[in-house]
Parts: sequence; structure tokens; C-alpha cells
Amino acid sequence: MIEETKSAQVTPEKKPFRLRKYLKFPRSFAEVKQMGWKFILLFILFYLIRDSILYLLIPYLIYKGVIGG
Repeated sequence: MIEETKSAQVTPEKKPFRLRKYLKFPRSFAEVKQMGWKFILLFILFYLIRDSILYLLIPYLIYKGVIGG
């Protein structure tokens, strides 16, 4: 009875997406030169997002009373 309720289609399992493979932090200046503008762009985006959360979003939420109210 349980066997009949299951779907006949079986989807293959996907491999998990490994972000670390694509966002490898360079260990030397030669690797930075090899990665070029991609590393610079990722570096700037990381700090832009981090600083926006730390210095804009959290103080705003504290001011509005959402955090620490």
C-alpha cells in the first residue's frame, strides 16, 4: 500500500554545490595576479556587504527597536 503512493519517477541526487571551490582565497600575490579582477571584485563585495550590515543595518534596527528592544 505504501509502495503504490510513491511516485514512479525517481530523480537522481544532485551533488552539493561547493562554493569553496569557486571562492578560493589566494595564498600569494602570484595567485592574486592570476585571478585578476575577479578577486578584486569579490574582495570589494565582501567588505561592502559586511560593513553595510555592521555599520548601517544593525544600528538602524537598534534605533527602530527591532533589536535590543
